[in-house]
Amino acid sequence: MLGVPYHYRDDRTSAAVADVHERISAEELYRRTGLQHLPFNTVFQLAADRASGDLALADGALLIPDLIGYWLTGVGAAEITNASTTGLLNPSTRAWDAELLHLLGIAPALLPPLIEPGNVLGGLLPDVAEALGAPRRNGGRASGLGLAGGLGLAGGLGGAGGLGGGTGSRGRGLSVVAVGSHDTASAVVAVPVTSDEFAYISSGTWSLVGVELEQPVISEAGRAANFTNEGGVDGRVRFLKNVSGLWLLSESVRTWERESGAAIDLTVLLAQAAAVTAPVSEFDAADERFIAPGDMPARIAAWCVERGLAAPQTPAEFTRSILQSLAAAYATTIEQAAELSGSSIRVIHIVGGGSQNGLLCQLTADRTGRTVLAGPVEATAIGNVLVQARAAGFVGADASLESLRALVATTFAPVRYEPRR
Repeated sequence: MLGVPYHYRDDRTSAAVADVHERISAEELYRRTGLQHLPFNTVFQLAADRASGDLALADGALLIPDLIGYWLTGVGAAEITNASTTGLLNPSTRAWDAELLHLLGIAPALLPPLIEPGNVLGGLLPDVAEALGAPRRNGGRASGLGLAGGLGLAGGLGGAGGLGGGTGSRGRGLSVVAVGSHDTASAVVAVPVTSDEFAYISSGTWSLVGVELEQPVISEAGRAANFTNEGGVDGRVRFLKNVSGLWLLSESVRTWERESGAAIDLTVLLAQAAAVTAPVSEFDAADERFIAPGDMPARIAAWCVERGLAAPQTPAEFTRSILQSLAAAYATTIEQAAELSGSSIRVIHIVGGGSQNGLLCQLTADRTGRTVLAGPVEATAIGNVLVQARAAGFVGADASLESLRALVATTFAPVRYEPRR
């Protein structure tokens, strides 16, 4: 690698956003990629690298999951669900946009070939197999695109990839199987769907709120609402919006613990928040001031004061305000998703860590007026394993996405929350 990857919340892309939009308007960029504007998208990361001179030194670029796959196998490839979040991929053709790359001054040769979830990336390199004590594949080093000197770029680690294959056959060895390496792509595989009239919320640090489609929806209305068209497993489209998630609460807890010098019991804090009966102010969870690390309660209070609203005072009130604000953002986003995509939504599935937050789930049911089914918690890991299992033939090599989800539904019973009238 040419350098240590940056954290995606690093503000180095601030100037890069303006640089990209001087070359191509925000409207045209959305028309080409269908991607929600977020200041940390890879297109802006590469622009920052171009400005620093690093891009001119690179032989290739790999997102973090692909970089890990390269270290394991020696094969450089871009798994398509994560590649779809770069702002460089055409969502209809599911190919790199060569014209866009030229416009942005990015050499097409910098980007590796695209692969689908379920593809076998390659066998473990001999030295990796030896270090793991794993069987070695006959034939030595795996062939593929080696990106020596490649530039490791920040991306969602999520389901980075998986080790599959038999351990009983010396000749077969272990293989690395590409999965939905964008964590939300793997999480959506494991949504225990029993009806096609559903929306999902992959709830963790971020909340990814949307619907699953067969084709992208690219419109000016979608751009104005900041919806994205990201690749899913089996060619599906994740039509969704990134909504700020439990990052707001975790950063607040870190602030309170730093100020008090004592650990906070989250279970107790949530119970205290549930017991708050007086109205609390709600804020715009999507405001960009809440993206960076720091004193989150102070920022929330300032947001409220600027608008003549009463700021929360206690940790319980702040927590209640955060969760109500998230539920309000979810409700708005789900209505937008339904309208923009023409989808009918009767049930909302919440997966990921946030599915354990009973207060947030109930507030979401109340605010949306729809049934909420919560779980599984480890949806990303489960979706990752299911794609590997299908590739290895353990659940049927031709198993549909719907059959994989039916397996999840019979294995992980969701918790049901009905709207309180």
